[in-house]
Amino acid sequence: MQEIGLAEAVKAIREDLARAQLEGADEEIRFSVGPVEVEFEVAVVREGGANGKVKVWVVEVGASGKLAQTTTHRVAVTLNPQVDGKPIEVGDRLRKPGR
Repeated sequence: MQEIGLAEAVKAIREDLARAQLEGADEEIRFSVGPVEVEFEVAVVREGGANGKVKVWVVEVGASGKLAQTTTHRVAVTLNPQVDGKPIEVGDRLRKPGR
């Protein structure tokens, strides 16, 4: 099983939104991106005993093995994507009529 950190999962969402914005740049119809609500099932693991580091990993669907002995939790996160303090749009400009 490949461990994916919560920050890495949020980074993937950010990259997908940026890609959607670029791919929609020349589209006539645009969508404002509102709050993005995501829910993760995560495993909280303490490494190195009582004084060790605590890590949060996103659990893969169908994961087995060592996670069978690890407690999992659901974490809901609401992201409000912005560029320069403004909500982003997927497709950043309208075509002129007749194009």
